[in-house]
This record gives sequence, structure tokens and C-alpha cells, in this order.
Amino acid sequence: MQQDTPLTAGQQLTANESPDAETVIIDTGCANLSSVRFAFERLGAKVLVTDDKAKIKAAKRVVLPGVGTAGAAMASLHEKGLVELIQGLTQPVLGVCLGMQMLAAISKERGGKGQDCECLGIIPTDICELDTQLLKAEGLPLPHMGWNQIRVSQNASNHPLFTGIEDGSYVYFVHSYRAPLSEFTLAECSYGEGFSAAIGKGNFMGVQFHPEKSAAVGAQILRNFLQMDELQMNELQMSQVQRSNPADGQAGVNKADQ
Repeated sequence: MQQDTPLTAGQQLTANESPDAETVIIDTGCANLSSVRFAFERLGAKVLVTDDKAKIKAAKRVVLPGVGTAGAAMASLHEKGLVELIQGLTQPVLGVCLGMQMLAAISKERGGKGQDCECLGIIPTDICELDTQLLKAEGLPLPHMGWNQIRVSQNASNHPLFTGIEDGSYVYFVHSYRAPLSEFTLAECSYGEGFSAAIGKGNFMGVQFHPEKSAAVGAQILRNFLQMDELQMNELQMSQVQRSNPADGQAGVNKADQ
């Protein structure tokens, strides 16, 4: 469970109506939208908090925030009719905390229900609880809460989200569930076990930590996101294809040149 205190959706929308905003924060109905919005505004960005489908689709970049449980967050997205819309976005999309977890295929955070939570299925990884046995062995409490260091994955050394971020940088975490280390890991962290501090695939990326609470490092990550656009995401996706399968990547380049 992601621990935070959300404000009401009406407060967010009234406080921030920016008709010329290029960055949209999705009003998931279960997130502390104010803190994320203020973090972007401190960087001079014009942002809009909304669940309007047309505005989300037209945005230059999109932020998917979230606090609470995966089940409640996904239920809210289904109720608002936003699941297929989010899955089809082609501009840069950043999931924050629970928003990152919602990009995965499955979350083991059942929230009292008898089955796993089906998430957006955009990044093929599953979300599981941090290993309580390993935490107990090291005398570490759950949730993982506070400052911890991250290391940018070798596979993501050129990812624009982490431009200017040094290995060993400290960011702020509050979570009990995590994505495992995988080919989609952009940055990793250790708390009893290694886990993904950030994941990404194509134009979708997510951070488990709270950049809006992570001082200068978090501000740099958000600043990097604000500099992204759809063209850059297309180039990034092509480079990822080339790294995973050089032959397919070259075929894609040749096809694009025809």
C-alpha cells in the first residue's frame, strides 16, 4: 500500500485550470495530486489535472500518479473509462509510486480480495510485496519508508529520464510492494533485496520513489521528463528494439527509410 493523504479531486481541478498546459496529470481519483502538481509548477511547468479523455490524449506528456492500493486505483481507472486510453498513449507517460505499479501486468496487492489485481499490462512485470523474511533477517521494517540510494541500470544508461543523475543519489520511498529487477529496470535500489526503483518500456516509464519529495534529485528527474516529447520516445523505442534484437532493429530502420 502506498501511504499518503489524498485531497479531493475537486480541490485539484479548481486549483489548476491551465488551458495551455502541455503536461497533464491524470485525475485517478485516488492520489495526492497537489504535491505532484506543485513539484512541476516549481519548475515553471504549466500543468493540468484532469480525467478528460480528449485532454489526456492531446497532452504533450502525461503523468499517472497514485496512492492507496492497486485494486482501488485500477477500479477508479475502469470507472472513469481510462484504461484503454492510457494503454494507447504514444507521448511520454510517467507513473509515480503506485502509478508505476499500475503500468505492470499484475499486482499481488489484493486489498482483501481473493485474487491478484490486473493492472494496465503495459510493462510485462509483476508487482509483489517486499520479501518480509529478508527484511526480518536484516531488522528492516515494512513499509520501506525514507531516503535510499538508487543506481541507474546499465540498460538505461542513456535513458533521458535519468540524465544528470549520478549512481548513489538519494530519493524518498514509501512503499511495501515492488517490481523485481528485470530487463525493464531503469534504476535499482536495495532494501532487504534488490528491486526496481524505476521501470520503463518505450514511451512508458515509472518511478517507485516520490520525485516530488526527493529534493534536487527528484526535481532533476521531473525536469528531464518535461523535456521529453513523442519524437524522442519513438527514437528511444527504436534503440530499445535494436539492443534487444539488432536484426529486427535494423529491419525497422530500413522499413522507415522506404
